[in-house]
Amino acid sequence: MRDSSQYLGHACADSPSWRLPEPYGEGSAWDFRPGSWLVHPRNNMGPAMDEVTFKSDTVLSDVHLYTPNQRHLMVRLNGMGQPVFLSQFKLLWSQDSWTDSGAEDNGPRAVSTEETPPAGSGSGHSHEDLSLQAEDDNTIQEGLSVPLDEDGDLDVVRRPRAASDPNPAEPARDKVHPMILEQEEDDLVGDQARESCPYSIIKIEHTMATPLEDVGKQVWRGALLLADYILFRRDLFQGCTVLELGAGTGLASIVAATMAHTVYCTDVGTDLLAMCQRNVALNRHLAATGGGVVKVKELDWMKDDLCTDPKVPFSWSEEEIADLYDHTTVLLAAEVFYDDDLTNALFHTFSRLVHRLKNACTAILSVEKRFNFTLRHLDVTCEAYDHFRASLDSLEKLADGRLRFLVEPVETSFPQLLGYERIQQLELWKIVVEPAA
Repeated sequence: MRDSSQYLGHACADSPSWRLPEPYGEGSAWDFRPGSWLVHPRNNMGPAMDEVTFKSDTVLSDVHLYTPNQRHLMVRLNGMGQPVFLSQFKLLWSQDSWTDSGAEDNGPRAVSTEETPPAGSGSGHSHEDLSLQAEDDNTIQEGLSVPLDEDGDLDVVRRPRAASDPNPAEPARDKVHPMILEQEEDDLVGDQARESCPYSIIKIEHTMATPLEDVGKQVWRGALLLADYILFRRDLFQGCTVLELGAGTGLASIVAATMAHTVYCTDVGTDLLAMCQRNVALNRHLAATGGGVVKVKELDWMKDDLCTDPKVPFSWSEEEIADLYDHTTVLLAAEVFYDDDLTNALFHTFSRLVHRLKNACTAILSVEKRFNFTLRHLDVTCEAYDHFRASLDSLEKLADGRLRFLVEPVETSFPQLLGYERIQQLELWKIVVEPAA
């Protein structure tokens, strides 16, 4: 890993990750890592117990950071003792259009991303719905009977005096009875409607505010962009075998399985792969519409061979390895280019794999260009992105007589089917691998 001194803040004013939370002021040092922000409190004022505390090695995805009004439902603790949350990524896409293989015939009717709310808390709203939320709040306030005095100020009803006071100085006050708030009928109907349309919901378990080594357990904008592209280019994925490298929560693999025949969803770490397997199970009805299968497997970029030890969780069978090399035609990777060593390892793994594949293939890579102020340069740079681009250039110039690599950017003006901020720093790159002439 690179020295953390390289990540000392986004000094670029137009950077989408530049935010200053209210609990922290000028006495804090800011440390930005890929798509996230970190806080080092330098004052003695500690945060309140109901506030999220970010340690010096904490990384928070923008997908979670920019939804401050959402209610996150914690469902369990993972094997590392980290809270696991359940989010619903909404696709207002009818079941008929979901099962239709034509990408151009069925566009989205609306876009929304929702976090699953706890029972009785009402439904969450994205930051894009703040204006609608304000209108709803005003409507609710107008319908309430609010006690006002003659000047129009709020008339606060005092707590009643104790009945044991034998000589009250003032007349006895009316007793105040608490009101128990319950989930409204409209909210219940909305929840039932969501459950009745499972093909419009992608359920993902994930963590939030993790150390850098556990960023794969979060949901990142690049994965949502890649999922959008998969839904847009359904013809590319129809009936094929797909390999995703560094799948994380498995969101892109789950979407690809709605069209592909087999998807190998790979990453490292038993806890992460177990979470990915749970997400596949939560969304198995989506893959079933097209007959797709998602297989969660371990693929370590630091090792040259796939693990075949049956005693190791998520290991490969010989039949699966043969199927991988014989039929894979599409490779995917999203938001895995934040560390130079990992980027080198991924391109090495990619080159090794494609040389073993029997068919020509296409790789789709998603990356976010992030700006960081570094002490080494005393300037705003995007070193991880620059290293990624340099690796693409080296790959394209590679001439071993067997394969040739055609690299080109992908225009990201295709329809957006998932709710997230598609900023200009989000990019897609396509690598076409063909036999050398």
